Amino acid sequence: MLESIWLNLHLDLMNQPTSVDSKIILFDGVCNFCNYWVNFIMHRDRQNIFKFATLQSEIGRKLLDKFKLPNNDFDSFILISHNQVFKKSSAAFEIMNYLSGWPKVFTPLRFLPRILTDFTYDIFAKNRYRFFGKKANCRIPTEQERNKFL
Repeated sequence: MLESIWLNLHLDLMNQPTSVDSKIILFDGVCNFCNYWVNFIMHRDRQNIFKFATLQSEIGRKLLDKFKLPNNDFDSFILISHNQVFKKSSAAFEIMNYLSGWPKVFTPLRFLPRILTDFTYDIFAKNRYRFFGKKANCRIPTEQERNKFL
């Protein structure tokens, strides 16, 4: 009951235009590679603007439904920013804009044709479990990370 109230409160907030401090990243919670990148982003998010949810979670599925995205495709991570959805390489490039440090060197690649960058992304995404493995369960945030997860 309490979890349902909390979820509805978050979803009500999602109906409002998002601000610069409410960019949401949806990711595959069992993917080791995806979890590595969540940690990477959290450590370089100096402005503290990113929130995270797994694609498999209830709130993840509700957000997928809200934006009319398939809720059975975990081969992409998604960025929701200002009620706009970025997927695959577009999400990666958009996230890099807000990170501190060396990831910014890749931002000029966003000007390559999306068909090329998404094709490269898709090949890697299809093989990520084989290259990096996967967990039996979705990631559970630590006490210090809880405020970053929906």
